[in-house]
Amino acid sequence: MIISVASGKGGTGKTTVAVNLALSLEDTELLDCDVEEPNCNIFLKKKLKNVEDVSIPVPIINEKCDFCGKCSEFCEYNALAVMKGNVLVFKELCHGCGGCKLVCPKDAITYKERKIGEVAGEDNFYQGKLNIGEAIATPIVSAVKKKIKKEKTVIIDSPPGAFCPVIEAVSGSDYCLLVTEPTPFGLNDLKIAVEVLKKIDVPYGVIINREGIGDKRVEEYCKKNNVPVLMKIPHDRKIAELYSKGIPFVLEMPEWKEKFRGLYGAIR
Repeated sequence: MIISVASGKGGTGKTTVAVNLALSLEDTELLDCDVEEPNCNIFLKKKLKNVEDVSIPVPIINEKCDFCGKCSEFCEYNALAVMKGNVLVFKELCHGCGGCKLVCPKDAITYKERKIGEVAGEDNFYQGKLNIGEAIATPIVSAVKKKIKKEKTVIIDSPPGAFCPVIEAVSGSDYCLLVTEPTPFGLNDLKIAVEVLKKIDVPYGVIINREGIGDKRVEEYCKKNNVPVLMKIPHDRKIAELYSKGIPFVLEMPEWKEKFRGLYGAIR
């Protein structure tokens, strides 16, 4: 079973839920797909091995080019600009889709691999990391997901938000846990995340983290729209202190292991 953990906004507690859920179950694999700022290993403290580069193909224009402009017209990301006697390639904008080569009538395009990040891990934990200054995270997320061991219960820590890397992370999941907080910001971004999951047809439920800091509008929204609230994690000082020390709270509060196992049972 593949369970992704997502949210409409950052800071709601995705990593907290993903790590503690993985530590509460038997025979799990945890994948950190929040590649712009992977932080699951702050809590796991593993010595990451097996580092693999992730690259994308960037076009190289050769002497066959007659500057017809078809490659530039095709590129949705404006990574190519054709001028009189020259073609500019903006490598930071290129998504490596290969479309420019397909439409080139002169076969004037070849490719050179450009590293944008890496995947590292061991045993049942892997993380992706996007290089500083890079803007395209989706290929890193895809590379991390290639490490999925289908015979295990896989937990995916997704990026925050509701953009392309999030969709790549949660696509193909059997279930998605949406972690939110009971605040107006939490509710606004939860609504966006719910619409995304409806579009890609992934079942979902909600975990309310830091319950007690806001109001009841998140619960009212979930009730009105038949969204299951599967767990509430209180705004608890002990949990916060353990978090600040990089300690998963299920290791010090064993009653929460049982609650996360119950959560898994509810999902199944």
